[in-house]
Amino acid sequence: MNFKNFLALAASVLRRLDAVLPPLTQEPDWSAIAFRWQKIGSKGVLESLPRPHTFALDRLAAVDEQQRQLVRNTEQFLAGRPANNVLMTGARGTGKSSLVKALLHHYAPEGLRLIEVDKSDLLTLPALLPMLKARPEKFILFCDDLSFETGEDSYKALKTTLDGGLSQRCDNVLVYATSNRRHLMPEYMTENLANPQGDEVHPQEAVEEKVSLSDRFGLWLSFYPFDQEAYLQAVQNWLEDAGLTMDDISKKAALNWSQSRGSRSGRVAWQFVCDWAGRTPEQRITD
Repeated sequence: MNFKNFLALAASVLRRLDAVLPPLTQEPDWSAIAFRWQKIGSKGVLESLPRPHTFALDRLAAVDEQQRQLVRNTEQFLAGRPANNVLMTGARGTGKSSLVKALLHHYAPEGLRLIEVDKSDLLTLPALLPMLKARPEKFILFCDDLSFETGEDSYKALKTTLDGGLSQRCDNVLVYATSNRRHLMPEYMTENLANPQGDEVHPQEAVEEKVSLSDRFGLWLSFYPFDQEAYLQAVQNWLEDAGLTMDDISKKAALNWSQSRGSRSGRVAWQFVCDWAGRTPEQRITD
């Protein structure tokens, strides 16, 4: 092997090693208000998001009670008083993740910071928490669309983060998670039988393990499908955000849009307004 081939082989090996080795320790841009935590090897990197997607709390419709409880919990957290980790579950598109984004819009000047954590990156949370513990800001770890399938074990790292394990829980870190599934892990009809089939010697203990993750969230908020009135209120809010007003034409178009989608929700309302605001005035009349 000549020297040129040796250098090419060495470069190839180094590239493959670089994919699994932990990144060099470096300080993130703490002036940002939003971040994304990404797993690299056994550790991870905290990436700042310079233009996070946020909006005002008053843009959300049909979630007044859920908003009231989440705001109260967040204000307790920012004030240094005890507060709970939060699990938001229920119908899709009803404002679960939007509420968390809106909190950042409202409370970032008071020191609130949001860190997006994907399910696949949960295993490296123990490497993230020491970085946050010494900071003066208050951090919400945001886990969106969280659920686990049979055989996944990344939920164990989340359980430790929620309860603190042997070490104390970070006073300046909370977890806000959203999911369409209350218990986050799959459950089966056979688990409800008096004599379930399978190799599990103590099946009830397996059931307890599945439920225990949800139990670690102190505050549960449920979200429900929108009726027509709530849907139209959401449309009106987003139209106002786009500098438009609702009239008979836009109202009829919004209802037709929801019928074509087969559902009414805040997400469907926002998607309609994206389409409506992008049309010319002539298209709004003729389409």
